[in-house]
Amino acid sequence: MPLALLALAVGAFGIGTTEFVMMGLLPDVADDLHISIPTAGHLVSAYALGVVIGAPLLAAATARMPRRTVLIALMALFVAGNAASAFAPDHSWLLVARFVSGLPHGAFFGVGAVVATNMVAPERKARSVSLMFLGLTVANVVGVPVATLMGQHLGWRATFLGVSAIGLAAIASLALLIPHDRVPAPSTGLRGELAALRSLPVWLALGTTVAGFGALFAAYSYITPMLTDSAGYADASVTLLLALFGVGATIGNLLGGRLADHSMRRTLFGGLISLAAVLALFPLLMSTAWSAALAVTLLGMAAFVTGSPLNLMVMEKASSAPSLASSANQAAFNLANAGGAWIGGLALAAGFGVTSPALAGAALAVLGLGVAGAAYAVDRRGVAPRAGRERVVAGHVPQQAETVRY
Repeated sequence: MPLALLALAVGAFGIGTTEFVMMGLLPDVADDLHISIPTAGHLVSAYALGVVIGAPLLAAATARMPRRTVLIALMALFVAGNAASAFAPDHSWLLVARFVSGLPHGAFFGVGAVVATNMVAPERKARSVSLMFLGLTVANVVGVPVATLMGQHLGWRATFLGVSAIGLAAIASLALLIPHDRVPAPSTGLRGELAALRSLPVWLALGTTVAGFGALFAAYSYITPMLTDSAGYADASVTLLLALFGVGATIGNLLGGRLADHSMRRTLFGGLISLAAVLALFPLLMSTAWSAALAVTLLGMAAFVTGSPLNLMVMEKASSAPSLASSANQAAFNLANAGGAWIGGLALAAGFGVTSPALAGAALAVLGLGVAGAAYAVDRRGVAPRAGRERVVAGHVPQQAETVRY
């Protein structure tokens, strides 16, 4: 695997750290800015909103630019947003800064996925994407706990300065390790880029992401009360258990990348089935301390096995605009975050028990499996006509093949 993938992983590590660290800093931010914790929670939503808005817009707006330049510019915007967060004088300014921090998130992963897959042989594409996302999963193991401790001992502003430093390291890594594009990335213009997202297979792939990761966040958003109220862990032990989730996610991410290079569809189906099974067993697994720790690890593994195949499937279905499609997949991931948490909260508010969000998540995983099955059926129905068109193109217009190489 090219060393340049390390630069993408460093950027992903910084993005993953700033995305998830706010959950652990909410009490400190609320005390310092004299606001309530629910009001401080809007800072999490502001970041997610930035991701959803910025992912497709920035990917489409930068489609004509060399991808190396785009990655560096996106990471510079990331540094600016986090530095602004560190120096925000009040809640309103911090809200804006968190929104700005989220803007480059989806586009960075979208463009980075295209760069990663173009640097390796076709049979290693999924593994290259998983290595980029390795930075995101490792952030849950190392970055978030360390950044949270930094915020608790040095103040929450120090955390965002630290994340800004990670962003600067990522810029240096990108500049040193990502080769210059031989030609600018091909583009059909903004209208053509957006038109690539109109097809049914693309929306089915994005729908699978929303349902599949919505299943994860339906349970993960309420994992702390499950661990304390059901499994009997002390509050101080939760941080370590969440690190186990990061370990599981890292293993699942790497495993999913390797398996998807052999069979993308089987890996996706297997991951969703595993996720539904783990979530369905949560009420039983949360009954003892040791099985609860196992459940948290298995949840990370089962969910992130699907990460690489989902990203590749979206890019494949929108082949004329892969950066935009991959960025849209990141927006779908954040919609899954918000929607899954909402659905899990409904189950909890209805009085079905502290582990009921996991059962709601299991239902979402089954829904994701159904959407993936529908996508497979659409693909099967369109194989013959599409193959015929590809033979014509290959026979008469060979110059239209992908020309960007790294």
